[in-house]
Amino acid sequence: MALHGEIDLVTAIPLAARLDTLTSAPSPDLVLDLRAVSFIDCAGLGVLCRTRNRVRARHGRLRLISGSSRFLRLLRTVSLGGVFDVHPQLSTELVDTPTA
Repeated sequence: MALHGEIDLVTAIPLAARLDTLTSAPSPDLVLDLRAVSFIDCAGLGVLCRTRNRVRARHGRLRLISGSSRFLRLLRTVSLGGVFDVHPQLSTELVDTPTA
């Protein structure tokens, strides 16, 4: 799923609802492309954390696509640096790899 623009207090609620739908089945395998996201605040990070927790609880996978040094620095600053599986670009491996 490609996201764009700002992920903030205004967009977090509808985004969370959409991601809840996408992660409701057993073993969800979700790739979020954040390369076109220009801003993310604590509400947006909360949505990503909630989605990660839902995916893990259902024995699935969540991968984030972002080559942004600002985003990676933000994750480290809030102690989420090693929490997410972040890739710098979208590759066919990420899209085509089945969940084990």
